Amino acid sequence: MQVTVICTVKNEAANLPRLLDSLLAQTRPPDEMVITDGGSTDGTAAVLRAYAERVPWPLLVIAAPGANIAAGRNMAIRAATGDVIASTDAGVWLEPNWLADLVAPLADPGLDVVSGFFVPDPHGTFETALGATTLPAVEDVRPDRFIPSSRSVAFRKHAWQAVGGYPEWLDYCEDVIFDLHLRARTPTFGWAPTAVAHFRPRSSLRAFARQYYLYARGDGKAGLWPRRHAVRYATYLVVAPLLLALGFRHRAAWGALALGLVAMLFTPYKRLVALTRGWPWAARLAAAIWMPAIRLTGDVAKMLGYPVGVAWRLRHRRR
Repeated sequence: MQVTVICTVKNEAANLPRLLDSLLAQTRPPDEMVITDGGSTDGTAAVLRAYAERVPWPLLVIAAPGANIAAGRNMAIRAATGDVIASTDAGVWLEPNWLADLVAPLADPGLDVVSGFFVPDPHGTFETALGATTLPAVEDVRPDRFIPSSRSVAFRKHAWQAVGGYPEWLDYCEDVIFDLHLRARTPTFGWAPTAVAHFRPRSSLRAFARQYYLYARGDGKAGLWPRRHAVRYATYLVVAPLLLALGFRHRAAWGALALGLVAMLFTPYKRLVALTRGWPWAARLAAAIWMPAIRLTGDVAKMLGYPVGVAWRLRHRRR
């Protein structure tokens, strides 16, 4: 099989060397790489030119100023000569066995898609807490339901063609819609938990809030997870205020609130224990203190972003 690695970039000059160096270290190198540049102004093009002379495989760069991520991926896949596409992102670095493990299940002609995995690459206490709060551990994953990120996924080019590619009308959550279309066509995905991409979480609460606002706006545009968002609104706007009001008369309401908080944070704290093993206790405590604020910020950002996306969807429903 011939494998093409694809990704999109925009102003990633600082991050590209880490990705490309990790690709140079692969036990199974790609047969070619295609990168779409959405209009970088920071020296990304110079970095790509320098690596094009170093890497032992063809490296094609497509200049597409203004292209969103979905359009950029589609352009890269369209230009690929490989029959298998391995997708990743500029802001990651890849384990040396990433590509070999990711495409190995495709030796089965009955498989069209393989889900890789991704883990946080945090710098400092806040980013560690953020990774533990928002990202699954491998043991949390149910492979039959897992929706892969396009930072670590492989698929046959004909499967991409069959579902119409990535949805270019979406600026966020485009890989979720693409994955759901693939699952509708071929419900069985391969699972490669050792094909790991490491990526850095957002470095501040403000940046994280913006990220989750945009993700939720994308959910609203695409009509994704309406029940999940409804539960969030009900929890914060109905159940929590009601329990707070009852708490002044019935102590049991405070207990219910505490149990709800434990239920929300139990799994993230379990992940944090694993991520901070060997840390000083003061640093572990500082990370633990961040987690309720991170969860609250993320939920509020989603509640603000989702209706904006729904309003956009209603305005564009004829399209």
